[in-house]
Amino acid sequence: MLPARLRLSSAGLLLAALAIGLPAQAQTALPAKDAGATPADSSSTSRRLFGIEGLEAIGLGAGVVHFPAYRGARTTQTMVLPVPYLHYEGDFFKSDKYGMRGELFNNDRIELSISASLSPPTRGDVPERIGMPNLKPTVELGPQLDFTLIDGKTHPVNLRLRLPVRQAFTVERSPKNAGVVFSPNLNLDVPLGQWNLGMVTGPIFASRKQHAYFYDVAPEYASTSRPAYQAGAGYSGSQLLFSLSRKYRNLWFGSYIRYDSLHGAKFADSPLVAQKRYVTGGVALIGIYD
Repeated sequence: MLPARLRLSSAGLLLAALAIGLPAQAQTALPAKDAGATPADSSSTSRRLFGIEGLEAIGLGAGVVHFPAYRGARTTQTMVLPVPYLHYEGDFFKSDKYGMRGELFNNDRIELSISASLSPPTRGDVPERIGMPNLKPTVELGPQLDFTLIDGKTHPVNLRLRLPVRQAFTVERSPKNAGVVFSPNLNLDVPLGQWNLGMVTGPIFASRKQHAYFYDVAPEYASTSRPAYQAGAGYSGSQLLFSLSRKYRNLWFGSYIRYDSLHGAKFADSPLVAQKRYVTGGVALIGIYD
């Protein structure tokens, strides 16, 4: 068995766009306790907050995120969402800027995680989908294998190759299989004084069922301007994301901007795709008690 750590990433809003933001999917990592912190900082002495051993800080804030109804849609959404903060350093469970995890093996180069992602429901005013059923929100869960290529403990930057594979399900009374997503990516963290700059980039691949959920047009919903369409499995486009964050006293600020390209995607010629490249972003502010 490979030496690894089991990690459960907290999924929820934008600030893990500090990981890989909303495609309409979002994968969220909690902000670091110290601005510009590198993995080497995690060795600090554990504290006791509210009498709980290992609990170092808690907080709550709000974030604003702007994103399309689904990848390729021209209709966009702007949401204000709560952003929780937790920094916990226990013997087994930990929660920091790398997410919530249980350390099974002490290995700094290879890490086995549970990756989580989500997509919001579509609204009824998406022009390309008029007359079609609204899309239910989806949740994705699956393993993620991380390889540390440049270790921030001994270098000024930290670089990881991340290989998440997730199974998607619709969120409804009787969940349905929404396909499989594979999104390998490079994750670079660069401390800039009191700030931390992050970059995530990589391609996305998905099964036929995942593409069908978002981009198929069944014959009964076809029209002269929206022909029937079936998407194939394979390449789903690529993403490039930049994030910037800082902790100042008891406030934490984070922001991100993401470029998404659907050129060459297996569903790029679907009548439900209104644009093949776009930019999204978000900001958040959190008050921290430590």
